Amino acid sequence: MTETTYGYTKNLGNVAFDEAVEKVGAALKEEGFGVLTEIDVKNTLKKKLDVDFRQYKILGACNPPLAHRALSTELPIGLLLPCNVIVFEEDDSTVTVSIANPREMFKVVENPALADIAGDVDAHLQRVAASL
Repeated sequence: MTETTYGYTKNLGNVAFDEAVEKVGAALKEEGFGVLTEIDVKNTLKKKLDVDFRQYKILGACNPPLAHRALSTELPIGLLLPCNVIVFEEDDSTVTVSIANPREMFKVVENPALADIAGDVDAHLQRVAASL
């Protein structure tokens, strides 16, 4: 797993794209997350702009108890929910998964009460990335 300032990335190798999306969904489920939204960027760009693009999906993941804690602490935090997870095909046809780092996302709010919640979410999502 590779870390950037704003997320965690892991290349899954030569796994089939749809299999990778299913694997990510299963790993999220193990950590109490469900996928609320799934945006198929490739299909959307084809429909809207008539351009070809690589396989690329944005998954909106939510852990209800953690989301409830965050929303109960600061109602507008919903602007940063759900947690984004992307699955995309690389130029070499391998598949990569990236997960947004909630600690970094929540920093823009400047509410210290959210730090523990962001830490809990982060721990779950790091386990998701490690399990892939």
